[in-house]
Amino acid sequence: MGIRCGIVGLPNVGKSTLFNAITKSKVEAANYPFCTIDPNVGIVPINDERLDQIAKIVKPEKKTNATIEFVDIAGLVKGASDGEGLGNQFLANIRETDAIIHIIRCFEDNDIIHVSGKPDPLNDIEIIQTELILADLKIVDGIYQKLLKNRAYWKGDLSKELLEKVLDSLEKGKNVNTIDFDENEKKSIKSLQLLSAKPVLYVANIDESSHNSNLELVTKFANKENIDIVAICANVEAQIVDLTEEEKQEFLADIGQKKSGLDILTQSAYKALGLQTYFTAGPKDVHAWTIKIGDTAPKAAGKIHSDFEKGFIRAEIIPFNDFIYYNGRNDAKKAGKLRSEGKNYIVQDGDIINFLFNV
Repeated sequence: MGIRCGIVGLPNVGKSTLFNAITKSKVEAANYPFCTIDPNVGIVPINDERLDQIAKIVKPEKKTNATIEFVDIAGLVKGASDGEGLGNQFLANIRETDAIIHIIRCFEDNDIIHVSGKPDPLNDIEIIQTELILADLKIVDGIYQKLLKNRAYWKGDLSKELLEKVLDSLEKGKNVNTIDFDENEKKSIKSLQLLSAKPVLYVANIDESSHNSNLELVTKFANKENIDIVAICANVEAQIVDLTEEEKQEFLADIGQKKSGLDILTQSAYKALGLQTYFTAGPKDVHAWTIKIGDTAPKAAGKIHSDFEKGFIRAEIIPFNDFIYYNGRNDAKKAGKLRSEGKNYIVQDGDIINFLFNV
């Protein structure tokens, strides 16, 4: 599964600086609005200590991390839903992502221009949310009006009642992802690629000071909205981007951090999207695979190849902790820790799996 996260925010909040740091890219990050026009894309491996532990036991020819794709989307401004600041183009870029990473400027710096004069994190959040909601409102209302005039405009399983449910929420200024949908409704709404239906993760871009009142404001707001938030200093990430792993850990220890911003961000994005990891472990490759929480064994097998899902027979499962404790498959099997599971098995995070299938 390719996870595609759109990095959004107002101009000059640190989006491109953070993007450069986490993807080791060299896109321009300048002190003026709309420095980013075309979206920049970077694919980065997800650090997972479990993959290293498995590889240490198996000693494969290679190991393959799961990956996450970040898209640096140009800064949105008030009126973007009406085309302000090339808004329509930028909103279309967001529509193609799985989740939104909303960068919020929580630092003060008179040398870095802010489109509103000075940073006001809660107002900045409101601007972005409003533009996403207004863009969705145009789409849903357009379909609804056509539906009322001509049933030929019917779109799949979208019903008049479902569209009215969504319109009511949008007109009240509420994101579509706050609506309580049943499973069929979720599938129907997904086809519209609505912006405010996407999972959101707030990233507070902070300075290096120990106290930040803006961060406290944003954290309280995020908790109230039930949205995950992480605090990252883009400048710190920029400083460690070219360091070796050993140098990076030493630097982080010196400033009192256990993990890099990238590790914090990817883990939080996983949580926001409801994702988890399972592993395959053989002499040629130890591989981390990304699936949704709740996926069955055949669905997980399909991430490797569609033939694995179609011809699924059973899955041989060893939980991660047992695999490590018994130093690999053979001793774990002797200890009775290897299980055979069928089509209804719900894969658990960290499972080491060997699939048996017909072709």
